[in-house]
Amino acid sequence: MRAAAGGPAAGGGGSGQARRALGRYGEGLAVRRLTEAGLVVLERNWRCRGGELDVIARDGDALVVVEVKTRRRGGYEHPMAAVTPAKAERLRRLAEGWLAGRGGAPPGGVRIDVVGVVVPDRGAPFVEHVKGVA
Repeated sequence: MRAAAGGPAAGGGGSGQARRALGRYGEGLAVRRLTEAGLVVLERNWRCRGGELDVIARDGDALVVVEVKTRRRGGYEHPMAAVTPAKAERLRRLAEGWLAGRGGAPPGGVRIDVVGVVVPDRGAPFVEHVKGVA
């Protein structure tokens, strides 16, 4: 899916501030993609001592934990490659922490999705949503 043109004012992503701006931009595109796909976003950027969940959403009766990875075109790795088995396990533990204060897992269980956003130097970003990566 191609998203609308435009983007963060930040440059090449070298500084921490530019990287955060790029991440916020990508997360906004991801949320738009998820809602267009019918998911209901429950929370963004939930943090605890163990880490952060980018997006927590509901898809029918399933809870969906969404990891958003944004990269500039030509970067080191494709965004999807950033979710390793260890990262997926950490996301599951974080999801358990989020659910602990909310009555436990829903009937449809918990699913981990990834939204990869690739931002080219020019033109529209490319947004890819992969369901059930772990």
